[in-house]
Formats: sequence, C-alpha cells, structure tokens
Amino acid sequence: MRQIGYTRVSTASQDAQLQLDALIDAGVQKRDVFADVTSGSKTAIERPGMTKLLEYAETGDTVIVWRIDRLGRSLIDVLNTVELLRGRGVHVRSLSDGIDPATSTGRLMLHMLATLAEYERELIVERVNAGIAAARESGTRFGRPRVNPAIIAEKLALVAEARSRGRTAAEAAALVGWSRATLYRHQADAKSKASSF
Repeated sequence: MRQIGYTRVSTASQDAQLQLDALIDAGVQKRDVFADVTSGSKTAIERPGMTKLLEYAETGDTVIVWRIDRLGRSLIDVLNTVELLRGRGVHVRSLSDGIDPATSTGRLMLHMLATLAEYERELIVERVNAGIAAARESGTRFGRPRVNPAIIAEKLALVAEARSRGRTAAEAAALVGWSRATLYRHQADAKSKASSF
C-alpha cells in the first residue's frame, strides 16, 4: 500500500511547491508525486499527470492531495475523479480539507460533496433549459437551417445536366457543393414530393 501524491496548478507561472511540501510532510515519497500544469477546462482524466497516476495506482494505494479541489475543475469533476479512484480500490485523502474516506467524517464529507455535485448538475440543466426557452421566445430557431426549395431545384437541375454528360454522382454533387449522400437525400425528397401530387 503506497501513498501517491498529486499536485495541480492552472498555469506555468503558478508554483506547486506548497502542495509538494505538504505531500512530502505527509509521508509521500517525491518519486510518487504526479503533477499537472493545466487550465481548468480539462477534466481530470484528460490531464497527462492524472492519466499516469491512474496507470500507476493499484488497489489499496492512497492518493493524497493538498486540497480536494486539486482533483478536478468543478465539484462534479472532483467527485467523478474520487469515484473513479475508489472504484479501483484506491483511497483518497485530502490534507487541508480533512477528507479521508477511511474515516466516518471523511465519508460524510464525500456524501456532502456528492449532494452538492448533484445540485450543481441540476442547476446547469435548469440554466441550459432556461436559455433555450429564452432564445426560442426571441425567435431563435434551432436545428438545420431551412433551405430555399427553389435553390434545391436549381441545384438538382445542374446535377442532372452534369450526370447526362457522364459525370459520376459524387462529381456532380461536388459541383453544387453537396456530398453524394446529400444529393441522394434531395433527390429522394423531390421524388416523394412529386409522387404526393
């Protein structure tokens, strides 16, 4: 059972020395510390240091961080990382937050984090739905933009003319800026509209 350290700073100008010193004071060997210098936009599993840590850690090991927020860019990311590690039998301990799942207080803190993360997820969904509703009310249309049927008919005529001169379907479609699949779709639409009259 090893103690594995993890440090993260957002930019190269920030210094992880405070985190590193705390980990070494807690008994982590310097060779067992993994580090990331990365912006907050990447989730934990997208970071090279965390990827190496996940490959290195084994069941029974403990990952130690200076603060729990070093594990992720958001509460949801932190919780996902903790759950990923715990799912592999790896313990997590945060020095300054007092989060240690081996203790009842640590487990309580993790449950509180999980509740807050769920709340954060629900808030994000509510904000997205409110934004979509507001955009619809102001006239924003979602989905594929409407295409003028006259332009489609004109392009189909150009494609038909090119095909009559020996061009392949792909070549003829490319002349009007379509893929072969788009050409076939528009031809099928035109045929079904013609047969419905």
